[in-house]
Amino acid sequence: MTAHDALMKALENLVATLRSVDMWRVEEPSAAAFASQQPFCVDTMAMPQWLRYVFVARLETLAEAESPLPASCDVAPAVDTWLKDASPSVRRVVTEAVAEVDRVVTEA
Repeated sequence: MTAHDALMKALENLVATLRSVDMWRVEEPSAAAFASQQPFCVDTMAMPQWLRYVFVARLETLAEAESPLPASCDVAPAVDTWLKDASPSVRRVVTEAVAEVDRVVTEA
């Protein structure tokens, strides 16, 4: 399995996880929201919006085009922090799914 295939599989798992905890069906951010200079667009998007419309979308594009992947990826700690008030089970499954994407990208 190529790194791009492994990334697509990890992204599919992340999408399924986000759907299962009702974090996938979120409003699409405005075009201006994508111009944010802040990490994770924290000033213009909620974390589920950023995960869907930035993180997943951009990594899917790279994987589908078999483009070079980022040298590293470390999003799981931010997601875990954002989910600090979520139920422990939701926090665990979402953070683990994002951590798997981080691992695949970093090890590619």
